[in-house]
Amino acid sequence: MMTRLSPLLCLAGLLPLASLTQSQDAATDTAAVPVPGYPPEIREVRYPCPDGSDQPALFWASHEGAAPTEKKRPLLVALHTWSGNYRQAGGEVKYAEWCLQNDWIFLHPDFRGINNTPEALGSDLAIDDIRAAVEWAKTRSAVDETRIYAVGVSGGGHITQLLAGRTPEIWAGISTWCGISDIATWHAETTAAGRLNYAGHIERVLGGAPDASPDHTADARHRSPLTWLEHAASIPLDINHGIHDGRSGSVPFTHSLHAWNAVVPAADRIDPDLIARFYDTQRPPAGGDEDIADPLYGALPPVYRKTSGNTRVTIFEGGHEILHEAALNWLAAQRKGQAANWNPPRVATLKTSVGDRESGK
Repeated sequence: MMTRLSPLLCLAGLLPLASLTQSQDAATDTAAVPVPGYPPEIREVRYPCPDGSDQPALFWASHEGAAPTEKKRPLLVALHTWSGNYRQAGGEVKYAEWCLQNDWIFLHPDFRGINNTPEALGSDLAIDDIRAAVEWAKTRSAVDETRIYAVGVSGGGHITQLLAGRTPEIWAGISTWCGISDIATWHAETTAAGRLNYAGHIERVLGGAPDASPDHTADARHRSPLTWLEHAASIPLDINHGIHDGRSGSVPFTHSLHAWNAVVPAADRIDPDLIARFYDTQRPPAGGDEDIADPLYGALPPVYRKTSGNTRVTIFEGGHEILHEAALNWLAAQRKGQAANWNPPRVATLKTSVGDRESGK
């Protein structure tokens, strides 16, 4: 049975981490706290959460403290990877660069840090933290509530899938990449592959292997997107995975296909045997979309794609990585309460390296 975890008490106040003795007015100084690897405009903040703690995040808004009449701007909630936290750089910095370039509000919450404690890994606390971060951002800037987006890869893909199922009322669109959709299955896969660090993280969170007791099994299920994704059909949800992941990366692309199955109507689901065969042979099954050419994917084009209502899954010619331009240009075209736009224009370019794309490994 799931119970809420005891709070991890933090210092109070909406103040930059590097100088908790400064006045609250200093929190609006975007140059006050340089964050390694990030543009100088990005700063650290703390915001209040339902468990009584104040949690950290990175934040930027061009018009912080704007009046309600100020022009409203999109909010991008970027989610760090499995072994990262709110200060993670690498590919996470590209989300911030996009926001600076396009005048979006940038929010990069911690949601209890690395996925190796009970407080993290898709816990109720982590979900509540992200909800609270969005609400806090609304008090600090003029957020366009029809354009609140979430994006993440790997562990960030896991939490974005959870958010799609557990908090669909918030989002205008969610772009999820190489996410873990089933914790128990991934524990078995990483154990078999010798990636014992990830399996060890899961066991530390649960108190043992997922199959060690009924309580562990239930806890793993509660933290798994597959348990919740049936509630995500109302929002634009773009699920992406590289075809080589699971071989050159740590998360088999089958996780994204099973996530698709959890959202869409029964008639649109992929037979589990076909999913297994697809992974074994890397040959796409019949029944995918006929036209899968997509210039936003650049040199790593889609090799298999299915679309059903507001949900799409794409397996692309890549590994354990995110294609930032594909993710962010697609999000830019989505609006809350409207059907998903599956033909988005390229509204902006974003220079990325292979290291940026694969920094979630």
